[in-house]
Amino acid sequence: MVNMEVNRDLLPVKGQYFLWNAGTAPVVPFLPIYARQLGFSSVVVGTIYTVLPITGMLAKPIFGAVADHFQLQKTLFLAFQILTAITFFGIQFIPEIQMENLNQVTLDCDGTVFFKTCSDDMDKCAEARVIAESSGNDTVLCELSCVADPWLTKEVCELWKADVYCNLTGSNYLTFGATVPLKSTLRFDPCLHFRIKEVFVDHSEHIPYCKNLTTSQCSIQCNDHAITEVLRKPSVTDSNVADFYQFWLFFLLMVLSWISMAVVVSIGDAICFEMLGDQPSRYGHQRLWGAVGWGIFAVIAGVLVDEMSKGKSQEDYTIVFYMMLVMLLLDVFVSSKIKHSQTKLSTSIVRDVGKLLTEVRIVVFMLWCIAVGLCTGLQWNFLFWHLEDMATAEGCDMVHWMKTIEGLVMGVQCFGGELPFLFLSGRILRKIGHVHTMSLILFAFGLRFIIYSVLKDPWWCLPVELFQGFTFGLFYATMASYASIVAPPGTEATVQGTVGAVFEGVGVSLGSLLGGILYDKFGGAKTFRIYGTASLALFIIHALVQLLLGRKSHYSEKARDFGTSAHYAAPNEALNMMDDMQELTPS
Repeated sequence: MVNMEVNRDLLPVKGQYFLWNAGTAPVVPFLPIYARQLGFSSVVVGTIYTVLPITGMLAKPIFGAVADHFQLQKTLFLAFQILTAITFFGIQFIPEIQMENLNQVTLDCDGTVFFKTCSDDMDKCAEARVIAESSGNDTVLCELSCVADPWLTKEVCELWKADVYCNLTGSNYLTFGATVPLKSTLRFDPCLHFRIKEVFVDHSEHIPYCKNLTTSQCSIQCNDHAITEVLRKPSVTDSNVADFYQFWLFFLLMVLSWISMAVVVSIGDAICFEMLGDQPSRYGHQRLWGAVGWGIFAVIAGVLVDEMSKGKSQEDYTIVFYMMLVMLLLDVFVSSKIKHSQTKLSTSIVRDVGKLLTEVRIVVFMLWCIAVGLCTGLQWNFLFWHLEDMATAEGCDMVHWMKTIEGLVMGVQCFGGELPFLFLSGRILRKIGHVHTMSLILFAFGLRFIIYSVLKDPWWCLPVELFQGFTFGLFYATMASYASIVAPPGTEATVQGTVGAVFEGVGVSLGSLLGGILYDKFGGAKTFRIYGTASLALFIIHALVQLLLGRKSHYSEKARDFGTSAHYAAPNEALNMMDDMQELTPS
């Protein structure tokens, strides 16, 4: 009877996990590349995602303590779900930072006349479209405005027979139209050269040429989309990004949404563990419904974005924001049906939590959370960047499928990785213990990142995503269950918030910052290789430290009384407690 009643009460909890992840899945994974589309570089995105986890780190324990002290867990839980929906929905209305429409090119006037554009960061797909168009006989019309260099002015006046420009000085500009035959386009790294066949000055047609090689800097605008994309340059740089209101709007909404998500996740886990009572090992059975929701709606979102973006120059993400809004509003409704009331109250939350942090094994556990967070920060924020760069390198046709591929990546992560490992997490932890599980997770991250670094085709990323079962499914169950076990009564939300804050606020934050800097300097492949190598090194260090701690304590420690009913337990002891609790539970 007891188990049946618990299962019935937990149905809204499972629904909440499903709907919460179903609502955030269409938006959260795409935000880093959405920021890229708005005009921000990898360094800017990495910096933003450095600050976000810090705000979560501060919000989790603060609001967790408020929820515990004033017994407001459910109220804050619902309020921050609503705030998450509002802030995420507002992001779609931030206008893209406009590119410079009139771009600088160099005019070379000799026996033939060319203008050229040179850049190491030229849009490779736009360049490929220009080269493809050059195989035909199309002619493009362009408008040029060139500095009236004395040598060029003399050539234009005498040879082009454009009398209107004979008396110009260097403070003025030569403005003329030009016909550009695409079949004459030439590529000499890092420049594209476009031949000018005819020019139009004051409604008169002229054949352009010069006796002596003459150059001039010009602004240009053409009626061909591919050439325009090649010539366009971003107005925003890492140094002037703070001058754009779009940046501050994006940053503010991201901070508010991240705080909201952090509070919802930490308080939600505290509510779940409190409702599970003496069966904390069943947490994974509830949390796996979140993986189901995430996997389904991530795949759907990826496919819909690709479909709605057909025929458009950029990806159209509108649908994902509406999907998010509908699912999160449903989540608020289902969460309101959770039958939960706080019955435990700590006499001193700060004292009880502070004593936990004096234990050596807890400190090692926190350091492990930071190490995993470093790896998670790179994966969350720059995996899709790496996949899109791989797709561009493989061929621009694949770019049109990227949102579908990214949706499938998240689908495999959830259904092939997280879901089975969340379901089996209790058994795995009881079988090998927290210590070996922690080491296994670091090893899995290292191997996963090394594989990313050698991939060439983004489709091959799909089987690699099975590692998500170790690096998130098993990790999250390990982190959350251990935090729940060691939390003194009445501090559940505070401890969950503290552990989550260390993982995201320190680990993910530093991982995002370092990842953005390395990505900008070395590119995706080398960045993942560096992280993978570091993770394998941390795996060895962690295993050795735990071995030393295990020998020092003879693989067992006696529980220590804090003056309350809560006892500290070493990782393996915590598992024994879980088993003992289950044996005492009525069936």
